Amino acid sequence: GDRARTEARRVSLGFVYQFHHLLPESGLHIIGECFVRVQISLLGVPGAKLSDVREAMSHTMLLGQCRDFLRRHDIRSVVGPDTAGSALLVAEGGDPSRAALASSLAGEIYGLDNLAQGIEDRPNNTTRFLIMSRDADHSRRPNREGSEAMLTSFVFRVRNIPAALYKAMGGFATNGVNMTKLESYMVDGIFTATQFYADIEGHPEDPPVARALEELAYFTSSLHILGVYPADPLRALQAAGQS
Repeated sequence: GDRARTEARRVSLGFVYQFHHLLPESGLHIIGECFVRVQISLLGVPGAKLSDVREAMSHTMLLGQCRDFLRRHDIRSVVGPDTAGSALLVAEGGDPSRAALASSLAGEIYGLDNLAQGIEDRPNNTTRFLIMSRDADHSRRPNREGSEAMLTSFVFRVRNIPAALYKAMGGFATNGVNMTKLESYMVDGIFTATQFYADIEGHPEDPPVARALEELAYFTSSLHILGVYPADPLRALQAAGQS
Protein backbone atom coordinates (compact mmCIF):
# COMPACT_ATOMS: atom_id res chain seq x y z
CA GLY A 1 0.00 0.00 0.00
CA ASP A 2 0.93 3.69 0.24
CA ARG A 3 2.67 3.20 3.60
CA ALA A 4 4.85 0.41 2.23
CA ARG A 5 5.91 2.50 -0.74
CA THR A 6 6.75 5.41 1.56
CA GLU A 7 8.94 3.12 3.67
CA ALA A 8 10.60 1.84 0.49
CA ARG A 9 11.68 5.35 -0.39
CA ARG A 10 13.06 5.90 3.12
CA VAL A 11 15.37 2.90 3.19
CA SER A 12 16.20 2.79 -0.50
CA LEU A 13 19.78 3.30 -1.65
CA GLY A 14 18.44 4.88 -4.85
CA PHE A 15 19.95 4.96 -8.30
CA VAL A 16 23.65 5.54 -7.75
CA TYR A 17 24.46 6.31 -11.37
CA GLN A 18 22.13 9.36 -11.33
CA PHE A 19 24.30 11.06 -8.69
CA HIS A 20 26.47 12.87 -11.24
CA HIS A 21 23.47 14.26 -13.09
CA LEU A 22 21.32 15.19 -10.11
CA LEU A 23 23.78 16.79 -7.71
CA PRO A 24 25.05 19.76 -9.79
CA GLU A 25 21.46 20.81 -10.55
CA SER A 26 20.00 20.07 -7.12
CA GLY A 27 20.99 23.24 -5.29
CA LEU A 28 22.51 21.03 -2.58
CA HIS A 29 26.09 21.04 -1.30
CA ILE A 30 28.22 18.25 0.15
CA ILE A 31 29.06 18.99 3.80
CA GLY A 32 30.26 15.56 4.92
CA GLU A 33 30.83 11.93 4.05
CA CYS A 34 30.12 8.73 5.95
CA PHE A 35 31.53 5.26 5.31
CA VAL A 36 28.98 2.61 6.29
CA ARG A 37 29.69 -1.11 6.56
CA VAL A 38 26.95 -2.76 4.49
CA GLN A 39 25.67 -6.25 5.30
CA ILE A 40 23.43 -7.82 2.69
CA SER A 41 20.68 -10.36 3.32
CA LEU A 42 18.77 -12.68 1.01
CA LEU A 43 15.10 -12.02 1.77
CA GLY A 44 12.31 -14.41 0.76
CA VAL A 45 8.57 -14.62 1.24
CA PRO A 46 7.39 -16.24 4.50
CA GLY A 47 7.99 -19.99 4.50
CA ALA A 48 10.45 -19.95 1.60
CA LYS A 49 13.77 -21.80 1.90
CA LEU A 50 17.12 -20.98 0.36
CA SER A 51 16.78 -24.04 -1.87
CA ASP A 52 13.53 -22.62 -3.30
CA VAL A 53 15.14 -19.43 -4.60
CA ARG A 54 15.89 -19.27 -8.33
CA GLU A 55 16.06 -15.48 -8.79
CA ALA A 56 17.35 -12.63 -6.65
CA MET A 57 16.30 -9.05 -7.32
CA SER A 58 18.18 -5.94 -6.21
CA HIS A 59 20.03 -2.82 -7.28
CA THR A 60 22.74 -3.72 -9.77
CA MET A 61 25.49 -2.73 -7.31
CA LEU A 62 24.32 -5.19 -4.65
CA LEU A 63 23.96 -7.93 -7.23
CA GLY A 64 27.61 -7.41 -8.09
CA GLN A 65 28.63 -7.44 -4.43
CA CYS A 66 27.05 -10.88 -3.94
CA ARG A 67 28.16 -12.45 -7.22
CA ASP A 68 29.99 -15.40 -5.64
CA PHE A 69 27.09 -16.29 -3.33
CA LEU A 70 24.58 -16.20 -6.16
CA ARG A 71 26.81 -18.33 -8.38
CA ARG A 72 27.33 -20.96 -5.66
CA HIS A 73 23.59 -21.33 -5.15
CA ASP A 74 22.70 -21.14 -8.87
CA ILE A 75 20.55 -18.03 -8.33
CA ARG A 76 19.93 -15.77 -11.32
CA SER A 77 20.34 -11.99 -10.91
CA VAL A 78 17.39 -9.72 -11.68
CA VAL A 79 17.92 -5.95 -11.68
CA GLY A 80 15.32 -4.18 -9.57
CA PRO A 81 14.50 -0.51 -9.00
CA ASP A 82 16.62 -0.32 -5.84
CA THR A 83 17.27 -2.39 -2.73
CA ALA A 84 14.20 -1.67 -0.62
CA GLY A 85 12.02 -1.39 -3.71
CA SER A 86 13.09 -4.90 -4.70
CA ALA A 87 12.12 -6.18 -1.26
CA LEU A 88 8.71 -4.55 -1.68
CA LEU A 89 8.18 -6.20 -5.07
CA VAL A 90 9.16 -9.62 -3.72
CA ALA A 91 6.76 -9.20 -0.78
CA GLU A 92 3.92 -8.19 -3.09
CA GLY A 93 4.65 -11.00 -5.57
CA GLY A 94 4.51 -13.82 -3.02
CA ASP A 95 6.67 -16.11 -5.18
CA PRO A 96 8.96 -18.39 -3.08
CA SER A 97 11.35 -18.78 -6.04
CA ARG A 98 12.12 -15.05 -6.08
CA ALA A 99 14.06 -13.29 -3.30
CA ALA A 100 15.54 -9.84 -2.77
CA LEU A 101 19.00 -8.67 -1.80
CA ALA A 102 18.61 -5.90 0.76
CA SER A 103 19.16 -5.03 4.40
CA SER A 104 17.62 -7.05 7.20
CA LEU A 105 15.64 -3.89 8.07
CA ALA A 106 13.91 -4.05 4.70
CA GLY A 107 12.95 -7.63 5.52
CA GLU A 108 11.42 -6.55 8.82
CA ILE A 109 9.46 -3.74 7.16
CA TYR A 110 7.95 -5.92 4.43
CA GLY A 111 7.52 -9.13 6.43
CA LEU A 112 10.12 -11.17 4.54
CA ASP A 113 12.15 -14.06 5.95
CA ASN A 114 15.91 -13.68 6.21
CA LEU A 115 17.11 -16.73 4.27
CA ALA A 116 20.82 -15.86 4.45
CA GLN A 117 22.67 -12.99 6.11
CA GLY A 118 26.06 -11.42 5.48
CA ILE A 119 26.26 -12.83 1.95
CA GLU A 120 28.43 -10.05 0.49
CA ASP A 121 31.57 -11.37 -1.19
CA ARG A 122 33.95 -9.05 0.66
CA PRO A 123 34.01 -8.99 4.48
CA ASN A 124 34.77 -5.24 4.47
CA ASN A 125 31.96 -4.30 2.06
CA THR A 126 31.50 -0.56 2.60
CA THR A 127 29.37 2.14 0.96
CA ARG A 128 30.24 5.83 0.97
CA PHE A 129 27.32 8.14 1.69
CA LEU A 130 27.38 11.92 1.26
CA ILE A 131 25.78 14.36 3.71
CA MET A 132 24.00 17.16 1.87
CA SER A 133 22.82 20.65 2.83
CA ARG A 134 21.07 23.56 1.13
CA ASP A 135 23.90 25.81 2.33
CA ALA A 136 27.58 25.41 1.48
CA ASP A 137 30.06 25.35 4.38
CA HIS A 138 33.68 26.11 3.49
CA SER A 139 34.54 27.41 6.97
CA ARG A 140 35.85 24.16 8.44
CA ARG A 141 39.55 23.47 8.42
CA PRO A 142 41.73 20.53 9.57
CA ASN A 143 41.94 20.30 13.35
CA ARG A 144 45.16 21.21 15.16
CA GLU A 145 46.15 17.59 15.61
CA GLY A 146 45.97 17.08 11.84
CA SER A 147 43.78 14.00 12.26
CA GLU A 148 40.85 15.52 10.33
CA ALA A 149 41.66 15.89 6.65
CA MET A 150 39.55 18.00 4.30
CA LEU A 151 38.16 16.99 0.92
CA THR A 152 36.95 19.11 -1.99
CA SER A 153 34.53 17.74 -4.59
CA PHE A 154 33.81 19.40 -7.93
CA VAL A 155 32.59 18.83 -11.47
CA PHE A 156 34.15 20.31 -14.59
CA ARG A 157 34.11 20.20 -18.38
CA VAL A 158 37.34 20.49 -20.32
CA ARG A 159 37.76 22.88 -23.21
CA ASN A 160 37.68 21.40 -26.70
CA ILE A 161 41.44 21.55 -27.27
CA PRO A 162 44.03 18.77 -27.72
CA ALA A 163 45.18 17.09 -24.48
CA ALA A 164 42.89 19.34 -22.42
CA LEU A 165 42.30 16.75 -19.70
CA TYR A 166 46.00 15.93 -19.45
CA LYS A 167 46.85 19.61 -19.08
CA ALA A 168 44.01 20.22 -16.62
CA MET A 169 45.22 17.40 -14.37
CA GLY A 170 48.83 18.57 -14.51
CA GLY A 171 48.27 21.29 -11.94
CA PHE A 172 47.33 18.77 -9.26
CA ALA A 173 50.47 16.72 -9.89
CA THR A 174 52.87 19.68 -9.91
CA ASN A 175 51.33 21.11 -6.73
CA GLY A 176 51.31 17.80 -4.87
CA VAL A 177 47.52 17.61 -4.53
CA ASN A 178 46.19 14.05 -4.20
CA MET A 179 43.15 13.25 -6.34
CA THR A 180 41.21 10.38 -4.78
CA LYS A 181 38.46 10.06 -7.41
CA LEU A 182 38.01 11.01 -11.07
CA GLU A 183 34.98 9.85 -13.03
CA SER A 184 33.71 10.85 -16.47
CA TYR A 185 30.19 10.74 -17.84
CA MET A 186 28.34 11.99 -20.89
CA VAL A 187 26.16 15.09 -20.68
CA ASP A 188 22.67 14.76 -22.17
CA GLY A 189 23.72 11.64 -24.06
CA ILE A 190 26.09 13.55 -26.33
CA PHE A 191 29.40 11.77 -26.94
CA THR A 192 31.31 15.02 -27.46
CA ALA A 193 30.03 16.58 -24.21
CA THR A 194 31.89 14.96 -21.32
CA GLN A 195 31.81 16.12 -17.73
CA PHE A 196 34.11 14.94 -14.94
CA TYR A 197 33.53 14.47 -11.23
CA ALA A 198 36.57 14.65 -8.93
CA ASP A 199 37.46 14.42 -5.23
CA ILE A 200 40.75 15.89 -4.03
CA GLU A 201 42.42 16.13 -0.64
CA GLY A 202 42.64 19.63 0.78
CA HIS A 203 40.73 22.91 1.04
CA PRO A 204 40.32 25.40 -1.86
CA GLU A 205 42.09 28.03 0.26
CA ASP A 206 45.18 25.85 0.74
CA PRO A 207 47.86 27.41 -1.52
CA PRO A 208 48.64 24.16 -3.42
CA VAL A 209 44.93 23.45 -3.99
CA ALA A 210 44.25 27.07 -4.99
CA ARG A 211 47.04 26.94 -7.58
CA ALA A 212 45.84 23.60 -8.94
CA LEU A 213 42.23 24.82 -9.25
CA GLU A 214 43.41 28.01 -10.94
CA GLU A 215 45.29 25.97 -13.54
CA LEU A 216 42.30 23.64 -13.93
CA ALA A 217 39.99 26.60 -14.61
CA TYR A 218 42.22 27.71 -17.49
CA PHE A 219 41.60 24.43 -19.36
CA THR A 220 37.91 24.03 -18.50
CA SER A 221 34.73 25.50 -19.93
CA SER A 222 32.94 25.11 -16.59
CA LEU A 223 33.99 24.36 -13.01
CA HIS A 224 31.59 23.92 -10.09
CA ILE A 225 32.60 23.21 -6.48
CA LEU A 226 30.12 20.73 -4.99
CA GLY A 227 31.42 20.73 -1.45
CA VAL A 228 34.29 21.16 1.01
CA TYR A 229 34.06 18.81 3.98
CA PRO A 230 35.97 16.67 6.51
CA ALA A 231 37.03 13.20 5.44
CA ASP A 232 35.46 10.28 7.29
CA PRO A 233 38.09 8.77 9.65
CA LEU A 234 37.48 5.37 8.05
CA ARG A 235 38.94 6.72 4.80
CA ALA A 236 42.41 6.97 6.39
CA LEU A 237 42.05 3.53 7.98
CA GLN A 238 41.14 1.96 4.64
CA ALA A 239 44.04 3.68 2.93
CA ALA A 240 46.42 2.42 5.61
CA GLY A 241 45.10 -1.12 5.18
CA GLN A 242 45.77 -1.03 1.45
CA SER A 243 49.30 0.31 1.74
